[in-house]
Amino acid sequence: MILDSVLPVFLLIALGALLRRRGLTDHAFLAAGDRLIYFVFFPLLLFWKIGGAPAPEAAPWRLWAAGAGAIVGMWLLTLLLIALLRIPPARAGSFSQAAYRFNTYVALAVVFNAQGDAGAARLGELLAVAIPLCNVLAVMTLIWFSRRPADHGARTRLTLLALVRNPLILGCAAGMLWSRLLPPWPTAVDNTLRLASSLTLPLALLSIGGSLTFAGLRGRLGTAALATLLKVAVLPLLGWWALRLAGVTGPDALTAMLFFAMPASTAMYVLARQLDGDGDLSSAIIVLSTLASFVSLSLVLVLGG
Repeated sequence: MILDSVLPVFLLIALGALLRRRGLTDHAFLAAGDRLIYFVFFPLLLFWKIGGAPAPEAAPWRLWAAGAGAIVGMWLLTLLLIALLRIPPARAGSFSQAAYRFNTYVALAVVFNAQGDAGAARLGELLAVAIPLCNVLAVMTLIWFSRRPADHGARTRLTLLALVRNPLILGCAAGMLWSRLLPPWPTAVDNTLRLASSLTLPLALLSIGGSLTFAGLRGRLGTAALATLLKVAVLPLLGWWALRLAGVTGPDALTAMLFFAMPASTAMYVLARQLDGDGDLSSAIIVLSTLASFVSLSLVLVLGG
């Protein structure tokens, strides 16, 4: 199960790092690829997977409640740790968001390998709640600890507007509406979406590998290691407890546990830069959590697969 589901994902990430090191890709190529993935191909993939799956008999409220509860619980825990450990304000927002924001690309790749189309569709419905929630919590925390409080109101409005326009949220929402209200895909549409979506995960994983750098670890290793531990160890435990309380079992529970065990989101680096957080700390956590998630994902598949 591990060799089939997790190893291919990390081999593609390693290939991305090798291609960048050999000069076969560069910053401009990766930046253009990231924009295409984020604004075009990944929303299409979510729309296709969710919209083409049979609609559930009822909305997955229990799954949504468990996912949201675990994320909010981890956010509150990070605020407590920031106070107890006296983490500097410049690093606090980046530290907090790293503990619950997740790498969507790795998540979908692993879940698809492990559970196929049904798992990808379940994950898409969970992402429809998790993506806006994580972004709102991250923005609130970064603004709270920002070094430029005068701009809080304007930045909050701009960020909330960006949430409404988030292509991943729109792709999930459109897919959920299609699966519940409209007939199955016509064959031509299904084949078109299949071809377009097939570009998404390989290109995304190569981009992740090409973007990894250890430069941010200098002087930040302790904080980055703690955030990584929270993301790949504590959050899965908290998520497991939330799933038990919500009564979520079976394939839904495995999908959620794989989601909880994911590495930190690569997008948190951009958000930290925009809102006066520590971008180098975010970069360091992305590297450590990506490496550590091979263990956390493997454990989830061994124990729950």
